[in-house]
Amino acid sequence: MSNSTLANVFNATTMSRLPLPAIWTTGSAQQRTLMLGVGLAVLSNVLFGVLYAYSSFLAPLSGTQVFIWRMLAMWAVLMGYLLINGGLGQHVDKLKALRTVKQGAWLLLPTPIFLSQFWLFMWAPVNGQGVQTAMGYFLFPLMMVVFGCVFFGEKLSRLQWLAVAFAALGVGSEIVRTQSVSWATLWVCGTYPIYYILRRLQGIGAVTGLLVDLTVFAPFAVAYLFLFAPSSVMVVTGSGFFIVMLMGLGVLSVLAMKTNVDASQMLPVNVYGMMSYLEPALLFILAITVLGNPFESAMVYSYGLIWLGIACLIAHGVRQLRGVHKGMHMRKMVKTV
Repeated sequence: MSNSTLANVFNATTMSRLPLPAIWTTGSAQQRTLMLGVGLAVLSNVLFGVLYAYSSFLAPLSGTQVFIWRMLAMWAVLMGYLLINGGLGQHVDKLKALRTVKQGAWLLLPTPIFLSQFWLFMWAPVNGQGVQTAMGYFLFPLMMVVFGCVFFGEKLSRLQWLAVAFAALGVGSEIVRTQSVSWATLWVCGTYPIYYILRRLQGIGAVTGLLVDLTVFAPFAVAYLFLFAPSSVMVVTGSGFFIVMLMGLGVLSVLAMKTNVDASQMLPVNVYGMMSYLEPALLFILAITVLGNPFESAMVYSYGLIWLGIACLIAHGVRQLRGVHKGMHMRKMVKTV
């Protein structure tokens, strides 16, 4: 019996012993997959929320130092995970297929964007940019819609056009109010879509791309710690608390990425897209409550317009999902007849 067969038997036996709701045991395989995907999506978004507040518990390490340690911890945990489950060779084989320097350079092109986003994610909450960064994540799906229209020729529905219009009005309102717009907001919503589009054009999976990004950065991270932040090395190595916290940082980071990728593969695109709004909502709440980042009452108008845009996107997703379910129901009726 193969390892995968044994794993399936073990999982089936384990699941049968759990006190699961009736819909899990009586529903179809498609319904169970949908439920599991939703659960994984919620878990991944909650984990990202926890990670957003993580920097505040690691003082006196700066946001940049926490970012450096996080990248190293993620690399160690990811390598350990791939070695244990035997998946490392599969990703290495994909990379070996790159024969030329041009192909290698093309592969590394999105890496600086990835690193800058992870740095901002750890730096912003403890430097007064938590709310602005969370707003960038709110705008990210809207920008993906725009990028899809521009680069892939995707047609926008009326609700999608309305969502983009509300977002543009919200950003414009914020610019008029403050005579500027946060660079953190612009960086998240303006460059993160480019990372995903480049990886999509390259045909590189999320885990393979993550492995490349972390492996390339690891030597630079180690050099930075010993050359520019030796005090942080002393703080971490001299404290069991920091060692445990950084190990937890790596485990939570990889677990958040893994559950997010698994959810994206189990859920319909529209459902996954709607679930993705949970993360920025959590980041926004944490930035104001736990981290104490400022939120002015005048920001309600500009941010309210952006949230109206998000509501339009969610409504578009719900409408499409209903259409898919209706089509599936009609096909079942035809087969029955």
